Amino acid sequence: MALGFFCLAIFLYLSLDPDSGYSTSASAAASGKEGVEITYGSAIKLMHEKTKVRLHSHDVPYGSGSGQQSVTGFPGVVDSNSYWIVKPVSGTTAKQGDAVKSGATIRMQHMKTRKWLHSHLHASPISGNLEVSCFGDDTNSDTGDHWKLIIEGSGKTWKQDQRVRLQHIDTSGYLHSHDKKYQRIAGGQQEVCGIREKKADNVWLAAEGVYLPVNESSK
Repeated sequence: MALGFFCLAIFLYLSLDPDSGYSTSASAAASGKEGVEITYGSAIKLMHEKTKVRLHSHDVPYGSGSGQQSVTGFPGVVDSNSYWIVKPVSGTTAKQGDAVKSGATIRMQHMKTRKWLHSHLHASPISGNLEVSCFGDDTNSDTGDHWKLIIEGSGKTWKQDQRVRLQHIDTSGYLHSHDKKYQRIAGGQQEVCGIREKKADNVWLAAEGVYLPVNESSK
């Protein structure tokens, strides 16, 4: 049975039409009030709670700061560049299918370009806060890709539609967005940056995606 669910998850992951706009759950469990549990290996879209944009990246570099691949907030649901794969950091015992627990240090890999959600001390282009970029590849990752998952409320494991914050380990900045929009590198898309203050603008929710079933051993 477990092997069957795993095969189903891989099939959905490989055959998912990223532009369909549908929310797909690879877990056989029905969604509860707090949603399906998010596991390592799941491919998800992160929605900014306040403005409803999706965390997004594309093969377009910043014209300032680090010059690395830009990260923005995309206003639509239907976009293949807004999927991120939830991964553990290197050297941990966490594996694909394990539930992601509150306080865990995780990485988010951009599904289309294979680069990692990253931050550092470069200034963001519009607001001058901490720049958030995409960097590295499947075999290159560093601590600039490490984010602490903070669940708002009493939840112990990350679930779909649950309010969370991602705090960057190296800079202590929270993943943040606001209504400041680009005119050039991604016209009409919002700036995504890091700020060290805990604000309403740094709350996110897992929305559409392919959610791999939870390993029984991780419960």
